[in-house]
Amino acid sequence: MYRPNFYESTCLRCSEIVYQVDRVGPLKDFTFFHSGCFKCKKCGTKLTLKTYYNNQHNHDDKEVKALYRHQKEKQGIAGCRSRFRKKQNKLPQAEKQHTHTQVLVTAIKGVTVQRQTTPNGFNGIIREGSSPPQIDPDYKYGRFDASALHIAHALKQTEVQKAYDKLREKPIDYYLARDEQAKLEMKHRKEEDDLYRRFARKREEEDKRMQSEFQDEWERELQRLAHKFEKEMTTSRRTREDQSILTLKHEQQKEDLEKNMTIRKTKKKESLTRKLLEHERSETAALVDRQSSEMLELISVRRSEYMQNESIFLDDEFTEGTETLEYPLVAPKPAPPALSKFQIYNDPIEFQDVDQIAITVAQEDQKTFTDLVRMLVGRCTSDIEKARTIFRWITVKNLNTMTFDDDLRGDTPMGLLRGIKYGTESYHVLFKRLCSYAGLHCVVIKGYSKSAGYQPGVKFQDSSHPKNSRFRNSWNAVYVAGAWRFVQCNWGARHLVNAKEAPKSGKGKNDSLRYEYDDHYFLTDPREFIYEFFPLQEEWQLLKRPITLGEFENLPFVRSLFFRYGLHFADEGYGAVVFTDDTGAATVRIAMPSDMQGCLIFHYNLKFYDSEDDSYDGVSLKRFVMQSVISNIVAFRVHAPCSGAFLLDIFANAVTPQEYLTGEPMKFKSVCKFKICCEELQTVMVPLPDCASGEWGPTKATRLFGLIPITHQEPLIFAGRGVELQFRMSRPLTDFMATLHKNGIEEKKMSKYVQHNVVGDTITFNISFPQEGQYGLDIYTREVGSITNNNNSSEKHLLTHCCKYLINSSKRN
Repeated sequence: MYRPNFYESTCLRCSEIVYQVDRVGPLKDFTFFHSGCFKCKKCGTKLTLKTYYNNQHNHDDKEVKALYRHQKEKQGIAGCRSRFRKKQNKLPQAEKQHTHTQVLVTAIKGVTVQRQTTPNGFNGIIREGSSPPQIDPDYKYGRFDASALHIAHALKQTEVQKAYDKLREKPIDYYLARDEQAKLEMKHRKEEDDLYRRFARKREEEDKRMQSEFQDEWERELQRLAHKFEKEMTTSRRTREDQSILTLKHEQQKEDLEKNMTIRKTKKKESLTRKLLEHERSETAALVDRQSSEMLELISVRRSEYMQNESIFLDDEFTEGTETLEYPLVAPKPAPPALSKFQIYNDPIEFQDVDQIAITVAQEDQKTFTDLVRMLVGRCTSDIEKARTIFRWITVKNLNTMTFDDDLRGDTPMGLLRGIKYGTESYHVLFKRLCSYAGLHCVVIKGYSKSAGYQPGVKFQDSSHPKNSRFRNSWNAVYVAGAWRFVQCNWGARHLVNAKEAPKSGKGKNDSLRYEYDDHYFLTDPREFIYEFFPLQEEWQLLKRPITLGEFENLPFVRSLFFRYGLHFADEGYGAVVFTDDTGAATVRIAMPSDMQGCLIFHYNLKFYDSEDDSYDGVSLKRFVMQSVISNIVAFRVHAPCSGAFLLDIFANAVTPQEYLTGEPMKFKSVCKFKICCEELQTVMVPLPDCASGEWGPTKATRLFGLIPITHQEPLIFAGRGVELQFRMSRPLTDFMATLHKNGIEEKKMSKYVQHNVVGDTITFNISFPQEGQYGLDIYTREVGSITNNNNSSEKHLLTHCCKYLINSSKRN
């Protein structure tokens, strides 16, 4: 039997030729439809491959109809709902309020089941043909047990959730055919191709124009030099030596002119390229914005049609109110989210499955956005998961380091991301584009950011200044979980983990890579996002009380790690700039959450604000800062050695005691920075004793070593000519060692003034002081049975620094 091939097929509905880009089928016996003709024969409802039915038992019946209509006819209850509604509308209003009968479209053992609510409040199940139950005459109307109300509410919410799951929680394949989406993408791809060709022509034209201008200028300057040379040669009689000198001079002038012209040409070309690129980025963003709207409109229409078809199976009581759960067809206006990020999800591990999908998809390259997005969101069951997998794909793909062929066509796998290569498309534009293919509303927001190179105290007002224009930035807001939420893909991408070992070639080439990203920049809360990003449009702050640009500049300069560790400032009123008192002292206090007190280690650095110099009179500026931890507060007290501006950088890391006790170097990351301004200094400051770096006081000894102070709990000790310190060991420690430090005295000379002894679980240190003054005491130890890699080191280096004290010795104490 002859069957037409795909290129000869005609539409069963209109008998016109069906082309591949607009074809649905083949269905039974190689029947085809135009996507617009794929409708129910009886009611004309537009169908999809998920919502149609055809008769597989009748070979001659090639027609299609709505699946819901077939199921209703099969159950023999077609039209029962409409008849019931008409009957209800004829009832008196009072009777409507007391009696409501639902017909549930169910087929349990072939028996139609009704739920009847009677005037006395009884809610029961009645089999067809049976009589209603007898009413208890002693029943008190209107009285409901609290638990019964709770159950009723729970049942109602369960049914509403079922309706929501049926209507909303479906992958895109359920309501939008892949071919239809791909057809729109091909139309967009052609528009993009035209745009890139126009960019290429414009660049070529501008390059030719610039070349022509410089060639004309070069010829004019050469003529000028030649005329000058001839004039100098003929003005008076010249000796051969003079003519030779003039000739050499002329050649040097030509050489200098060529160099200057080349420099000017290079600079002008760079300037022209920047202007063209800025214009191209603007045009690309406008094109993506329009195309995203078209894609979203297509998805919204198909999703709405699907929901309308599916909702016929659901009773009005269950579908009532579900419209508030539906994803909006039109992008809502910007407004602060009602729920914070931690109320949406507590831990990124909740996205482990979709994250793995993104990582897997990123290993290969796709030819179309339709294929890419469907691979990413095909198994997602919520709008948050869709945004998440797109975010993770971008952060894993590491687009900034990708290599591209010079001849990159749009229909190749890497051609999909050619905008990244040409610099016309940013992470933010790409994220918006991918979100539109997933049916998510997304916008690109422009503004200022406290990005790389920013220092606290910098002003943003003069955006045209070259020093500040680099702080212009863009990011996204995506509408998920019922609100607009921030996403910063560029800052969320991190790819430096395990970077010492290059990826291997061949099988298992990515075994050496571990993808790391910054989860803070996914759905960031506005109250945290505002510390680093300030939008040009006030409404996109998404804050209940928007702030001004000046207030943004004055906010403390904090990094994502600050929020990831749950830190906050212990005192109100901190700004980006902290001023010292007349003694040169200023203190920054940071509070830790209770669950992080046992693992957070802090560090700091102090240098001059406008230079990389970190010493004063040959002494490290770190020795002018006292870091201490008491309870959940870590304090950094700065004593400026001179008037001027300083930069205080505070670092942190979360480590376990076991990690710390290995003695391996720890990697600290910045959590916040402050500009410390000392306008006037009336007191000469001396540096702290040259002890080991880090915090002062016994808190570290307790947290990491289980060494509990018995006598001195504070980092600062006031003593006479001697002092005794005692600790209790909560776990076995050994090889204690203490060193005493004083400015101007060698460490070796101080060793005889420190002794210690261990009795049971108590360790006692006895310190005497050769003279009055300020001393620093370092204490070292290690756990019993611990192994040190460097066996050739001295005893001190075999041990781990435990804690240190600052001691003021005076006869008055």
